[in-house]
Amino acid sequence: MKNMKYTRKLRNSKRGREGVGICQITKKEYPLSELAPGSMVVEPILSIAKEKRPDWNPEGYISISALNKIKHEHVRRLLESEKGELTHLEKEVLKSFEYAEIISRNIETDIQEKLPFGARVADMIAVFGGSWWFILSFLFVIFLWIFANAYILIQKPFDPFPFILLNLILSCIAAIQAPVIMMSQNRQESKDRTRSEHDYQVNLKAELEIKQLHEKLDFIIIHQIHRILDIQEIQTDLLEEVIDSLDEVKKKKDA
Repeated sequence: MKNMKYTRKLRNSKRGREGVGICQITKKEYPLSELAPGSMVVEPILSIAKEKRPDWNPEGYISISALNKIKHEHVRRLLESEKGELTHLEKEVLKSFEYAEIISRNIETDIQEKLPFGARVADMIAVFGGSWWFILSFLFVIFLWIFANAYILIQKPFDPFPFILLNLILSCIAAIQAPVIMMSQNRQESKDRTRSEHDYQVNLKAELEIKQLHEKLDFIIIHQIHRILDIQEIQTDLLEEVIDSLDEVKKKKDA
C-alpha cells in the first residue's frame, strides 16, 4: 500500500515531541516541548520579538523563557506609556510578574513586627484612653478624690478645696496624653498608607494578569483553530485515499 498523506502529517506532528528546535531569540537549542511556534505569537508580543530579531520567521520557534521575557518587556512598556516613569511599587509588581511570584501577603504581621517598644506603648495608651473603661475609671478616681478631701479628711485634707493638686494632676495627664495619642494617630496614618500601597500593588498585578490571561486565551484559540484545520486536512486526505482505493477496486471488478 502506498504511503498516505495523513500518515506523513502524523509523523511530522510527532517530531514536535521527539526532536529539538532553535529559539529565534536566544539562538539556542531547546526540546520542542519547551518551544512555542512562531506563528502562534500574536501582537503586541510579536512586534517586540521582531524588534529583537528583524529576521523573525513565523515558521520558526521561540522558547518559553524568551517568550516570558518579551511579555515582561511588553508589560513594562505598557505601564510606562500609561503612568510615565515607574515608581518603586510598580517595579516590585513587575519583578513579581517576571518571576511569577505572589505579591499579596498579610502586611499586618509585618507592621507589628517592625514596631518599636515606644510605638507599642503609645498604641496601648491610645486604645485605653479612647475607651469607656478610661472614662469611667477616671470619673471614679475624681469623685473619690473629691469625696475624700471634702468629707472623709475634712479636718486635714491633703488637697483642700479648690483641689489644686487634682487640677495639676489632670493638667499633667492631659499634657502627656495628647502627644501620645498624636503619636498613635501618626502611626495609624502610616499603617493606612502601607495598606493602600499594598492594595495598589495587588490590584495592579491582578489587572496585568487578567490582560495576560486574555492574550493567552487568544493564543489558545488561534492554536486550536490551526489544529482543527490540520485535522480537517488529514481527514480530507484520508477520505481521498479511501475514494481512490474504492475506485481501484471497482475498476478491478469491471475488468
